Amino acid sequence: MLKNVAAVLLDGVHPFELGVVCEVFGIDRSDEGLPVYDFAVVSAEGPTLDTHCGFTVSTPYGLERLDEADLITVPAGETYAVREYPEELLDALRRAVRRGARVLSVCSGVFLLAAAGLLDGRRCAVHWHHAEQLARRYPAIAVEPDMLYVDEDPVITSAGTAAGIDACLHLVRKEQGPEVANKIARRMVVPPHRDGGQAQYIERPLPKAPCDTVGEVLVWMEEHLDQEVTVEQLAARAHMAPRTFARRFQQETGTTPYRWVLRQRVLRAQELLEGTDETMDEIAWRTGFGTAAALRHQFIRALGTTPNAYRRTFRGPRAA
Repeated sequence: MLKNVAAVLLDGVHPFELGVVCEVFGIDRSDEGLPVYDFAVVSAEGPTLDTHCGFTVSTPYGLERLDEADLITVPAGETYAVREYPEELLDALRRAVRRGARVLSVCSGVFLLAAAGLLDGRRCAVHWHHAEQLARRYPAIAVEPDMLYVDEDPVITSAGTAAGIDACLHLVRKEQGPEVANKIARRMVVPPHRDGGQAQYIERPLPKAPCDTVGEVLVWMEEHLDQEVTVEQLAARAHMAPRTFARRFQQETGTTPYRWVLRQRVLRAQELLEGTDETMDEIAWRTGFGTAAALRHQFIRALGTTPNAYRRTFRGPRAA
């Protein structure tokens, strides 16, 4: 049962990510018939900690408090991706998992779980900004850079900032049912579940590839996304044989012409959804998808959400 929850902090903790776990697990909502958690904020580095926003956090609880927790949450911190961690903290986390407790990280808190070896051989989520660094530093981990959260029970990891809310509500839903999770979400004025992954929030400008032989063709393709073209037609523009062009294209862009143009079409659709009031049919025509159904299909495949949901996210409900 999920009853006893601790949030473990180090110097440089991010207040918002700490606030996320405090909001879900640290507030008494028994007047609404919701469960009350025995919640504590625990310091791994003395009774007073600095936050990255210039104020301090004080708590009477040390690492011994983790020995009784059903769930240990790890909010993000300013230098968590590069710092070394106290061995006593790493041991406490390992002991907790061995006795059956869960651990849940928010954003860069995942680096602490990785340092403790709790993610070896497991999948995990992390803020897209840290994904490459985490994968490089801990090659035994399967990093999922597009996921809002990953549940590899007893280890749950989440991506940046608000994705911690998604992970916490997911765990409440899993342990105590959707009614409890939905009521907490309503009190927090957040959706109890979000569609899609991080891909819809990652800023991906149209790449300016340093291409020696296909650069001019790439520019032409960006300007004519609404047109259907074949490899043979593109090769003719580059004055190459089709096989030579396809090989050079792969070498210089890291992908095939089909996948490259598909990604650019999705990017262009994102721009139009964010910045115009055009209909789905108009956007589908301008981006070369042809129909709104085809646009929706490829958009979901690329970003994990629908065009309408994406427009609501970035422009508000009226725009959709």
